Amino acid sequence: MSFAKLEEFTFTKMSETKLPGLSMAIIKGNEVVWTRAFGYRDLERGLAATPHTLYGIGSVTKSFTALAIMQLAEQGKLSYDDYLEDYAPINVRPQGERIRLFHLMNHSSGIPALAYAEAVIRGVTGAGENWLPIASSADLFTFMSDAQDWTLARPGERWFYLNEGYALLGYVIEKCSGMPYEEYILRHVLAPLGMERSFFRKEQVECDQDAAVPYIVAENGERKASNYSYGGLSADGALISSVLDLAPYVSMYLGQGEYHGRRVLSSELISLMATPQCALPQQSPFGQGGYGFGLSVLPDFLGCKLVGHGGSVLVSTAYIGFIPEAKLGIAILANGSGYPLSQLGMYGLALMLGKDPDELPFVRQEKALNELIGTYETYRGTMKISVRRMGDLLTVETKDKYSSIIVPLLPENIFGSNRTFYTLSAGVKLPVEFRVDEAGVRLIYERYLLRKTGKLL
Repeated sequence: MSFAKLEEFTFTKMSETKLPGLSMAIIKGNEVVWTRAFGYRDLERGLAATPHTLYGIGSVTKSFTALAIMQLAEQGKLSYDDYLEDYAPINVRPQGERIRLFHLMNHSSGIPALAYAEAVIRGVTGAGENWLPIASSADLFTFMSDAQDWTLARPGERWFYLNEGYALLGYVIEKCSGMPYEEYILRHVLAPLGMERSFFRKEQVECDQDAAVPYIVAENGERKASNYSYGGLSADGALISSVLDLAPYVSMYLGQGEYHGRRVLSSELISLMATPQCALPQQSPFGQGGYGFGLSVLPDFLGCKLVGHGGSVLVSTAYIGFIPEAKLGIAILANGSGYPLSQLGMYGLALMLGKDPDELPFVRQEKALNELIGTYETYRGTMKISVRRMGDLLTVETKDKYSSIIVPLLPENIFGSNRTFYTLSAGVKLPVEFRVDEAGVRLIYERYLLRKTGKLL
């Protein structure tokens, strides 16, 4: 089949968001059926990205950690129903109840995100002002010493994405296996799957001839070479890999725990990992999303169950996704933050399912919003305003020599010829309307009628 639409869509979104480089692989069963790289792994040296290029996979690492916990459970060395405090010196009992290991695995511990990973990443890359000297489990325990006062819900009651929880699971793996977390993952996950170019250590990555330079992509589009947070992150987001190394990992899930005759985990426990344990708070056009063990689940992606996970360490982003019933999967990695890789993944998987990816809800929404972006003028050009996108919102900007005003527009109905938004003015809801027809685009805003006259400068 042709992947031209996926290539064009990817190239366009990379151009719009200034991503330096990206690699992608599509998997069917045990085989990679298509792979492609875009852009640069190293801008300064002019080196192109390849399907073999190494990138930080961020929170996709969590699925490896959850898999390791399930392996140890299968071996009888722990139960995912065990209490956390039986393994780690963490005295946190949300609403007086003890946290079990599975509460950490599905992010339902009752502890809201403490943002340790965000602070570590921004500290190492220079993007933030806070500095956390977290280089070991002992440092993490000290950091979390007052977390009891930060709890909000009983364990199992509510989903709060908690990087700290997965860092704690890494410690549990070490306690139960008798070896460092990284060594356990190498021996029991990476090696059985033949993932020979997946690393945790800086010296291993820097010795590799095809490792991407991690970049901060600034608001103005500038791409600044940066660093990974070696040692600062662990079981929650430290692994570095390539899409071709991740392909066997995705295939293992499609094979219900088995890859080319090598069984990594029982099919029953693989199914449990991909079964929603806690509902996600956000509403999705693909049904009520849920989180299993190290994997998120969308129940109705074009009539199929979509399982996967994203990852971001600011200077690199990642996504793996797979559709068990169709035996299809995808892995995407990039050396920067830009267009959501989960949406690129959905676009590719829709194409593989024989569907029109341009009919995906987020693609239609982006197209509808982008049609409204531009410069608008009133009668005879007496006043000019700019309409810009800000994520899923629009903004109206008016300015002169001395001042500027930016007003957010919240969407109500963004499709068709009459597209309605609203904003708030002095606490009053103010309707805003765009009319799109063969004559162009007109905007009715407050007392003004404006016509779209051109693109943004």
